[in-house]
Amino acid sequence: MLPLTEENVLQALKAVNDPDLHRDIVTLNFVKNLKLSGNNVSFTLVLTTPACPVRDQFKAESERAIRSAIGGVGKVDIQMTASVATHSNQQKDLILPGVKNTIAVASGKGGVGKSTVAVNLAVSLALDGAKVGLVDADVYGPSIPLMFGMNERPKLSENKLIPLERYGVKIMSIGFLVDPMQAVIWRGPMASGAVKQFMSDVNWGDLDYLIFDLPPGTGDIQLTLVQTIPLTGAVIVTTPQDVALADARKGLVMFNKVNVPVLGIVENMSYFVCSHCGERENIFDSGGGSRTAEELGVPFLGEIPINTRIRIGGDQGTPIVVMDETSQHAETIRQIARKLAAQISILHVSAPPSQKVEILIGGSN
Repeated sequence: MLPLTEENVLQALKAVNDPDLHRDIVTLNFVKNLKLSGNNVSFTLVLTTPACPVRDQFKAESERAIRSAIGGVGKVDIQMTASVATHSNQQKDLILPGVKNTIAVASGKGGVGKSTVAVNLAVSLALDGAKVGLVDADVYGPSIPLMFGMNERPKLSENKLIPLERYGVKIMSIGFLVDPMQAVIWRGPMASGAVKQFMSDVNWGDLDYLIFDLPPGTGDIQLTLVQTIPLTGAVIVTTPQDVALADARKGLVMFNKVNVPVLGIVENMSYFVCSHCGERENIFDSGGGSRTAEELGVPFLGEIPINTRIRIGGDQGTPIVVMDETSQHAETIRQIARKLAAQISILHVSAPPSQKVEILIGGSN
C-alpha cells in the first residue's frame, strides 16, 4: 500500500476512466481542490455536464481506487460539480450570448412524438441540474404550451420577451402570442422570421442547453435555424416502421449537408407492454432505430415505449418525467437525456471550453 500523499492520490485516481471520453479523470482534469487533512482526503470532481450518466459511478470508483491503493485512509469527501462546455461560435455568441449549446430535435415526418420527446428531454436535463431552454419552432402546429399546461403571455422587458418557465425550463412558443383557436397561416419567410425572433428578441439569459423543437421535415424553418446559428448538434426522432425510418434518414442527410453533427437517434413508440399480462408487443416493428443508427454511423440514444401515462402527461401539461418520476418510462427518458448530454461532452472534449459555469449536483460522502 502506498503512503497518503497528494501525488499518490492522483496516481490512484488515474484508475478511474470516463467510459465515453476514454480517458482517466485526472488526465481529463476533472479532479480539483485536492486536500489532505490528517488521514482524510477531500476533492472536487468537475464533470462535463450535470446530466452525466455515470456521475454516481465516478464517485464510488474514485473512493474505491483511493482505498485500494493507499493505506490508512480515513474519510473520503468528494464534491460533485459540473462545468458544461460551450459551443463557441462568433455568430451564435452574438445572437445568443449566454447560451452554451443549441440542440435541434427533429423528425423526417410528423406523428412520431417529436415534441413529446423534446419536452421530456428538456425537463430531464433541468431536473439533473442543467440550465435549459426550449424553443417551440413548430410555428404552424405549436404544441409546447399544451404539453406544459401553460396559457400565459410572456412579458416584455427592455424590448425583449421574457420566456415563461415551468419545471425549471425556460420556454418560448408562438402559441403564447396568438389566439389558440386561430390557425397560423403564414408563408415560409414569415414563419422563419418568427423563429429568428425567438432567438434575437428573447432574453434567454445563461443556459447550458437551448433545445429547438422543429417542425417535421426539411423545410424553411430548419434551414433558417442552421443558417442563423451554427447548432451544436441535432437529435432525430423516429418510430420503428420503415416509412418513418426512411424520412428520418432524409433528415439526417440534411443535417450532414449543413455540417450539423447528429448527436443521436431516439426511437419513440418503440413497443407496447400490456399492463395486464406484461407481454411486449412490437406494434410498429422493432429495432429499426438502432439499425438505422448503426447503418449511418450515429449514436443510438434509446427507445421509448408506447405508454398511456406518457400520452396523459402530454395532454395534461405534466411531462412523464415529472408526473410519474419513479416509473420505468420516466427513467428510460432520463437515461436518454443523459446520453444526449454525454454526446455533447464527447463533441467538445477535443477542445477546451471557452466558458465555464459550475453547478452543484451532489454532496459529500
